[in-house]
Amino acid sequence: MLAGKRILLVIGGGIAAYKALDLIRRLRERGAGVRCILTEGAQRFVTPLAAAALSGERAHTDLFDRDDEAEIGHIRLAREADLVIVAPATANLMARMAGGLADDLASTVLLATRLPILIAPAMNPAMWEHSATRRNLETLRRDGVAVIGPNAGAMAEPESGSGRLAEPLEIVAAAEALLGGAAPRSVPLVKPHGPGPLAGKRVLVTSGPTHEPIDPVRYIANRSSGRQGHAIARAAAEAGAKVTLVSGPVAIPAPPGVAMVEVETAHDMLDAVEAALPADIAVFAAAVSDWRVAAPAHGKIKKAGAAPALALIENPDILATVARRTAGRPGLVVGFAAETENVVENARAKLARKGCDLIVANDVTPDLGVMGGGDNTVHLVTADRIETWPTLDKDEVARRLIARLADMAGGERP
Repeated sequence: MLAGKRILLVIGGGIAAYKALDLIRRLRERGAGVRCILTEGAQRFVTPLAAAALSGERAHTDLFDRDDEAEIGHIRLAREADLVIVAPATANLMARMAGGLADDLASTVLLATRLPILIAPAMNPAMWEHSATRRNLETLRRDGVAVIGPNAGAMAEPESGSGRLAEPLEIVAAAEALLGGAAPRSVPLVKPHGPGPLAGKRVLVTSGPTHEPIDPVRYIANRSSGRQGHAIARAAAEAGAKVTLVSGPVAIPAPPGVAMVEVETAHDMLDAVEAALPADIAVFAAAVSDWRVAAPAHGKIKKAGAAPALALIENPDILATVARRTAGRPGLVVGFAAETENVVENARAKLARKGCDLIVANDVTPDLGVMGGGDNTVHLVTADRIETWPTLDKDEVARRLIARLADMAGGERP
C-alpha cells in the first residue's frame, strides 16, 4: 500500500519525538519515500541529521531558509507528497493547526497543503483532557484531519493516562488506510471524550485465522488478515467498552485501548475465549479452521515419492460452544459466516444451528478480494430479518456494527 508513496512527516516537539525516527524506518521498510520537517521544539529531542540519515533526504527546519525559499520551498513541500503525517502532534501544534496559524515552517506547510493529513497526538494526560485541546481536536476532525491515538499508559512524568503517542506500526496502518482510499474517519480514530454507548460493557472479539500444525514447519490455515476483527475491537473500544481481542496469527498491530491475547490453534482460541468470559457482547469474527490434523508429525515430513496421508478431525466449534452455554452466556453472541455461494441462505442455517443472536454474512469469493482486502459487503441476519449493507471499508463496517450492537444491548447509538 505504501510502496512508491511520498510521505511528508512533521515532527512536533515532545519527548515522543524519538518514536518518529522509528516511524521513518517503518515507512521506508514498506517502500515509502519520507521527507521530514522538524519544529523548533522537535530539534530539542531529535536532530535534523538523525532524521535525514534515516529518511535519506534532507530534513527541513526553517521557514526562511534562503536556498529552499528561492524555490518557494514551503509550497513545494506542501504539494510534493501523497500524505502528511504529524507525529507527535503536540497540544501546541494542534492548536496552531486548528487556528490556522502559519508562523513557522511546519504550520505554514500544514496550512498550505491540500493533501490528506494524519495526526498522532501525544501530550500529558491533563493537556489531552483539557477542554481547549478537545475543541481543537473537534475542529481538526471537522476539517477532515484523520487522527490515530493517543494510547493510554505510563508517561514520561510520574503518572499515567491517555496521551501516549500511538505506536509506529499503528500510525503506518492508519496511513495505509488513508492512502488505500478510506475516508478520514475510516482510519483508527481517537476514543471519544466522555462515556460512549458501550461504556461499562465488556466486549469479547475474535479475529484472524488459526494455524493447525501438520509438522513443525507446515500448517493448515486460511487467507484471513484479521482486519475486520481488529476493526471491530477498535470500534468497540472507541465506543467505551472494555475489550478483549483474541487473535490468531496476523501481521497487524493490536488496536489501541484493547487487551489482545495471541493464539495459534482453534483449541488455543477456545481456551482464551473461555478465560475471557464473562462478557456482555461476544463477536466471533475469526476464521477458525474447521479441521486439524489428527496426529501432527514431531519432525518435518520429508518428500518421499507419494504425498503423506493426512487424517483430519473436526475442531471445536467456538461460536456454538459459547452461544449454547447454559451459564455465563454473553447477552449478545454474534457470529460471522464467510460464504462463496448462497450467502444469505447459508447464514440463516448457521444462525439456527449455532444458537447465536446475529450472523454477519459476507461473500468471500476470491475474485472479490474480501479476505485480506480493505472492503467488505455484509448482510446482517437475525431470526426475524435480513439487512444488507452497501460495500464499505472494514473500519466503517465495524463502526456500524458496533452502533447496532449498542442498540441491541440497550445503549444509545452514537
